Amino acid sequence: MKSFALSLITLTLVFACQNQKKTTPPPAEPFFNLSLAQWSFNKSFRSGEISPYEFARLANELGFQGLEYVNQLYPDVMESEDKQAALAAFVEKNNALAAQYNMQNVLIMIDNEGDLASSDEATRMQAIANHKLWIDAANQMGCSAVRMNLFGEKDPEKWVANSISSLSDLADYAADKNINVIVENHGRLSSNVPFLMQVINGTGKTNCGTLPDFGNFCIAEEGYGSLFDGSCKKVYDPYQGVSEMISSAFGVSAKAYDFDAEGNETTLDYRRLISIVKEAGYNGFIGVEYEGDRISERDGIIATKNLLEKIGATL
Repeated sequence: MKSFALSLITLTLVFACQNQKKTTPPPAEPFFNLSLAQWSFNKSFRSGEISPYEFARLANELGFQGLEYVNQLYPDVMESEDKQAALAAFVEKNNALAAQYNMQNVLIMIDNEGDLASSDEATRMQAIANHKLWIDAANQMGCSAVRMNLFGEKDPEKWVANSISSLSDLADYAADKNINVIVENHGRLSSNVPFLMQVINGTGKTNCGTLPDFGNFCIAEEGYGSLFDGSCKKVYDPYQGVSEMISSAFGVSAKAYDFDAEGNETTLDYRRLISIVKEAGYNGFIGVEYEGDRISERDGIIATKNLLEKIGATL
């Protein structure tokens, strides 16, 4: 009888084990948040196919949390004769749209507002004044940073000195507004990372830092540093560059150009780059910036986002 009871218990346990549902643990959350760089849709915005004020809606539909604005995509502001009034309308519209679509305003990328590294003092002072208007706008939008370019001088020694002076002025102005002043490796001397870091460190300002862009490491006298077509004759190693910039980063720009059949970026080793970012302790926003032309802007954005999420969940 005892033997029968024991057998019955054993059979019951085996049956129960066989019928237990196997549960798969949920995928790990990436160590970063995702924002969308507005430049990823630049062709659609510049052609007039889509209004730049559709940005928040598009980013929300694609599953992003943050917005990275690009000022040059707003002709209603850039071409206005009353810049301050146009900026006030820009801020009001985008704040309302960000709230409507539950998006976070992360930063504004400032282009075409003068050369901050110019050796002409009047030119440099006007550029500083122009950039301060966008710092005000970023503050009113709850952004954490504004991205600036350092153009206007080809001599490295003069470029460093002029850049330090301009950024120091702008960082002081931005500090009271809780805005970080950040510089992207965006071609010319700014893609030569030792020179760039000499500038950032030379300001001595805690709110002055970098925006490492994975793909802008072409050192040439003209252009914006893109490695897209493989024609660059002098490239600063992207992995070394990101490693050197990341300790001062207030943002990261995940540049992408194209993808293989497995969804990997074909120009850059994304796993290596994201590993560098994580090992540095960075856990803020990473901005998707697709610049390819083989697939559509939307598909390129989705592919970049998917790749980042895939890698981020496994590191």
